[in-house]
This record gives sequence, C-alpha cells and structure tokens, in this order.
Amino acid sequence: MRPGTVVFSAVPTLFGSDGELDLDANRSLHKLLAGLLDGLFVTGTTGEFPALDDAERLSLAELALAEAGPDRVIVHVGAADARRAARLARAAVALGATRIAAITPYYLPARPDELTGHYRRIRDAAPDPQCYAYIFPERTGVPVPPPLFAQMAAAAGLAGAKVSGSAAAELPGYVAAAPGLALFTGNDADPAAAMRAGAAGVISGRSAAYPEVYAALIAAVRAGDAVRAGAHQQAVDRIVATGASIGRLKHALQLRGLGTATARMTVDPPGPDVAAAIAAEVRALPGL
Repeated sequence: MRPGTVVFSAVPTLFGSDGELDLDANRSLHKLLAGLLDGLFVTGTTGEFPALDDAERLSLAELALAEAGPDRVIVHVGAADARRAARLARAAVALGATRIAAITPYYLPARPDELTGHYRRIRDAAPDPQCYAYIFPERTGVPVPPPLFAQMAAAAGLAGAKVSGSAAAELPGYVAAAPGLALFTGNDADPAAAMRAGAAGVISGRSAAYPEVYAALIAAVRAGDAVRAGAHQQAVDRIVATGASIGRLKHALQLRGLGTATARMTVDPPGPDVAAAIAAEVRALPGL
C-alpha cells in the first residue's frame, strides 16, 4: 500500500442499455481507477450488489484483481445471510482475493451475538484474507456502535471496518474503541479531515467518476502542499454538491464515455440543473 492518505474507489457496476453486465466497460473503468487511486472496493453498495447474482459479483472481482492486484482490491462478499457471504468469500479467495469485506446482515434485526456469529462463519470459510465489517445502518437497519464493533472484531478476527452513513460520523469513536484496526470511512467529502480523525482511508463513490480530482487532492496532501490541497478540495466540494447517488455517478461516467447510465436498482438520476453541474465538472477534468 502507498503510505499516507489512502483512497479506494467504491466502484459502480456498469451495465449495457439492456441491463446486462458490460464486462468491457467495467474493465475500462477498473483500469482507469487502478491507475490513479490506491485501490478498488468492488461489488459494494455503489456497485449495486443486491442486484447482482453471484457469478456476476465474482466476474467483477476477477476483473478488479487483474487490473489492480490483490493488495489493492477489497472484494465485498456481504449478503443478508452468512451462508451466501461465506460461499462468496471462499470463491473470492479462490480468485486470488486477499482482502474482503462483508456488510452486516440486513432486512431482519440481528442481536450482538448473531452479528459475531455471522462474521465468524465468514472467517471460518475464508480464514486467510483480511476481513472488514461493512457498517451502514441506514441501508441495513442494523446499528453497530463502536463498543459493539470492537467486541465483534476481537471475537471474529476482523481487520477493521468500513463505516458509512451515520456510522461515518462516529469515526473517532470507532478508532478509539478498536485501536490498531483499519477503519475506512465512506464519507468522501473531505479525505484529509478523515485522516486527521484517524481513518485508515476513504472508500469513495465519487472518486469513481472523478478520480483525477481525488488523486490530485491526495497527492497535494501527501506532499504537504496546503495551497494545492485547498484548491483541489474546492473541486471536491463542487462535486459533493452534485450528489452521490448511483444515478448521478453513472451520468458522469457516461459523459466520460465509460458505459451507459443504466442501473438495475432504483436510483436518483440527475435533473437538468444537476446534470448541467455534473457536465461542468466532467469538462473540467484534465484531458477531457
């Protein structure tokens, strides 16, 4: 891993206009992102994982591993049930994955002991890779406060977590409760602030559409150039203002010639004003 501030891209899944997986478009996107950022987080929320079958998820994992290498890919294997997550974990490892993540069980409520059991079953199926919990209360209905995460991580042998939504606002609490573990935040609005709060890195959906901006910001932060970092943060602020929905990210990617804006899940495509703002940010990217 590169030293200092780390940004992994939470990669959208690209489909053709018929809604089928577009492997060529996904390969091109993975290649672009791997060349600019620290790594890829594939088949997660931004990747519309609930709308993918297992074979599709594994195909995307294989593409990412080929483009970025196992040290720079986190494969999300999470599912509502531990049986499926464990099966995906074994399959991802067979493809060469050394880092996996799994969202908490969702739809039905889970007790603390059930959460621990869920992750222990995944670890038993795939004991070798680093395994991260993925905590996103707004999407799962399962809150995991920092003390519970620390207990769960110790019992299940977790390497850390990705915290998103309201959990990201509690990042300092997770860092304090689980010292030595890698805590990634899904809040990509201010990567430098996340690092100051103790994050191991940012897993960023917006960076999938605007990797050049995030790469330039991180380079300035690593160089200690506050003036350049401030200028690039202003660009991030404008991007953040356009929204983070999958539909808006895919609109930006389509403008870049990377796939269609087609999504399988219900998303939030941009209206005319937001579409114009997205187009302006895409035109401002270097080389475009």
